[in-house]
Amino acid sequence: MLFRELSKTGVKIPAIGMGTYTYGSADEQENIKALNRAFDLGCTFWDSADIYDNGANEILLSKVLKDRRNEVFLCTKFGIVRGPNGEFSVSGKPEYVHQSCENSLKRLGVDYIDLYYQHRVDPNTPIEDTVGALAELVKEG
Repeated sequence: MLFRELSKTGVKIPAIGMGTYTYGSADEQENIKALNRAFDLGCTFWDSADIYDNGANEILLSKVLKDRRNEVFLCTKFGIVRGPNGEFSVSGKPEYVHQSCENSLKRLGVDYIDLYYQHRVDPNTPIEDTVGALAELVKEG
């Protein structure tokens, strides 16, 4: 597997990552089997989001990560919000950033996320506020 440096962090990640958008509540055993197979083939850079299958995606990943957390570079995203009637909006409000991170950590069953980033920019929240909330999360560990 070819690795690349993540920006100027010194962190090496696989050049090919696996988007997990389609993994969720449908056919859980087949999804777990596919995730384990991808891992066995060297695909250890996984990308998710809190909105994927309304969080079921992250719960599914937790079932594979429980034994392999230290071997996977785990990314997840925030920013897309589903309303009570199924409508979508975006949020980059600091309180939302913090709450979404906590929720993702719980669903994923992990105590850290390697890369946490914004899925869509919120035009109603200054980007400085969103990035400030992310900086606070980094300080918190």
